[in-house]
Amino acid sequence: MHTAPHRASWIDIVLTALAPAIWGSTYIVTTALLPPDRPFTAAALRCLPAGMLLSCYLRRLPQRSAWGRLAVLAALNIGCFQALLFVAAYRLPGGVAAVVGAIQPLLVMGLAWALERRQPGKLAMGAAVLGVFGMAALLLSPGSAWDAPGIAAALTGAACMASGTYLARRWRPEVPVLAFTGWQLLAGGLMLTPLAWAFDPPLPPLSGTQLLGYAYLSLIGALAAYALWFRGISRLSPVALSSLGLLSPLTAVLLGWVLLGQSLTVWSLAGLLTVLGSILALQWASSNAGATPSARSPAPPGIESRAPGSSGLL
Repeated sequence: MHTAPHRASWIDIVLTALAPAIWGSTYIVTTALLPPDRPFTAAALRCLPAGMLLSCYLRRLPQRSAWGRLAVLAALNIGCFQALLFVAAYRLPGGVAAVVGAIQPLLVMGLAWALERRQPGKLAMGAAVLGVFGMAALLLSPGSAWDAPGIAAALTGAACMASGTYLARRWRPEVPVLAFTGWQLLAGGLMLTPLAWAFDPPLPPLSGTQLLGYAYLSLIGALAAYALWFRGISRLSPVALSSLGLLSPLTAVLLGWVLLGQSLTVWSLAGLLTVLGSILALQWASSNAGATPSARSPAPPGIESRAPGSSGLL
């Protein structure tokens, strides 16, 4: 499960950033195109077909010893995260709960600090906190609607995705990125199917628009987006990667403004610029940290080495 050292380029960052930008369209597609009140069905139909397509096409099995870890990653990155994402999307208009997702970089830093004793750099920590405040200014207005189950779902989903992002870098099996993506989508989709069967009402006859919505979520929102995301996991530090997740609510807000005519206040524009600045600062901090040669012996597989006393980004 060793990944060769790779110096992230801006091409890697841009390609990886496409994934959360695509995920940002989930809110508008869910509320505008899909049948109402079926979060687990939407999550299962998003993941299962994409996982089946990739797994059947590539036919690359991970090693038997990797299946346990793959199941954990599938639960965190796909099963739990997608279920909670759609619960929040159905219950929270306008992507309000996306502000909770802004804590993902802080959660990843906390995991690295607690489990690896890697103290985050001041620039990285400050940029992550700045991102939280930027999202708050962008999405929390006096007229915002709050729903306790929706907020809880968004918070738990952010924690699952942060944990999955951190662990996927350490546990990636020796299979191509697309196969790694396909098996996670397939396993996660199988986890979601019983929930859809048990808790969601049956689907009504679907219109062409609704079928198009489900197809977009599966082929673009799952297959393409997760392939780009897991590719980025092997090329970017976990904190830099999770900072790109801020693009998801940012995209949701911009789509609401362009397609639904939702207004942007001065505070919203200030928050938008703050979030963009936070993302750029985290990427710059990550690039500088990766450029510093390590004075220690090589790190265990999947963990980048750091110089003694280093407090830079992961």
